[in-house]
Amino acid sequence: MNAGEDQGSVSGSAVEDVVAPLPRVTLQAFCETPGVAATMQAAIADRRMDKAHARIHMGGPAAAVEAFRSAPTPNIIVLETVADASSLIGHLDALSESCDAGTKVIVIGHVNDVQLYRDLIRRGVSEYLIAPLGTLDVLKTLSELYVAPGARNLGRIIAVMGAKGGVGSSTVSHNVAWAIARNLDASTVIVDLDIAYGTAGLDFNQDPPQGIAEAVFAPERLDANMLDRLLSRCSDNLALLAAPAMLDRTLDLPEDAFEQLFDLLRATVPCVVLDVPHVWTGWARRALISADEIVVVAGPELASLRNAKNLIDLARANRPNDAGPKLVLNQVGMPKRPEIDAAEFSKALGIDVLTSIPFDAQLFGTAANNGQMIAEVQAGGKIAEAFVHIASSLTGRGEAKRSKRSLFEPLVAKLRRKA
Repeated sequence: MNAGEDQGSVSGSAVEDVVAPLPRVTLQAFCETPGVAATMQAAIADRRMDKAHARIHMGGPAAAVEAFRSAPTPNIIVLETVADASSLIGHLDALSESCDAGTKVIVIGHVNDVQLYRDLIRRGVSEYLIAPLGTLDVLKTLSELYVAPGARNLGRIIAVMGAKGGVGSSTVSHNVAWAIARNLDASTVIVDLDIAYGTAGLDFNQDPPQGIAEAVFAPERLDANMLDRLLSRCSDNLALLAAPAMLDRTLDLPEDAFEQLFDLLRATVPCVVLDVPHVWTGWARRALISADEIVVVAGPELASLRNAKNLIDLARANRPNDAGPKLVLNQVGMPKRPEIDAAEFSKALGIDVLTSIPFDAQLFGTAANNGQMIAEVQAGGKIAEAFVHIASSLTGRGEAKRSKRSLFEPLVAKLRRKA
């Protein structure tokens, strides 16, 4: 979905630039060198191109002219050229005679020529790129073709999943979302994907009459206005798409069940935190792989180590152009439990532990029973600081500076209420 469409009412500045997935478009690339062809092949294989139908040909602009003499043109044509400027212009003029309205053309050249760039733009070429290119350069250019001019940046989706059941991934995801919204001052939505057993409503002391079930089971009605009605406000900067936690229907959902919802959220809010349940279905795998950031929450024991390795290896194999998953160790230091040291955990997985969250039954139990976040129960504590650290690492933002409270602030507030 285009970022320039309905924006809803959840506002805030974007966390950082995101290379958005492409919509359902057709693309054909005509390359002349193996290097550019390999880069295009890597871009087509990226997760952001899942919806696009793409093909790569060799032969450059001349091959494109021949291919489309009697065939309809795709949504996007990518042309690599090693020829001189006059030859390229001639091929573009010939191609324009058979180009369908709305077809976008990207040219990849090997010379940095400002005059050529201007001539291409005047002829309606969308972008001129100079080889050699990185895969992300291609993906970003393709993505920007479908972002409206002046539209704000698309939102970042963060998927949090436990390496096994009971490691506290939901608690981590909720507290990290709270830290992003409160400490980093970025508007955030928590999406509880555990429709049958989700705890986000309990953790935030919310019992909304509607939530994610209405969005998933009636996709034909879902739009920005409906989404705004389904969101439950937790604070000025934080909203919740809660799970009904009811067993009145099974969750044999198709792989793309949440796709429309995620597109709407990405276009509406700067940061989306997915609380992904510990299940392995097509839709859970897709939610994990398609996220901008992945957090794997593990306990310091063997089953978590094995499962975390599987999840991290899967993410690395399917997301070669993304940052690696983040690893969080939770419930560290549980009394009388033999544990794997964080350094050994990290060495076995080939990944640094982002942070270790100590086991504190009293603190976490109090927060859960009261429907509060850790920072509300113990503000400024080490565990609350750990969640802020995770939030900062995921978003690339430092903690927002807050003005100091005046000693007279409570009195002024009372006077205002009386007025």
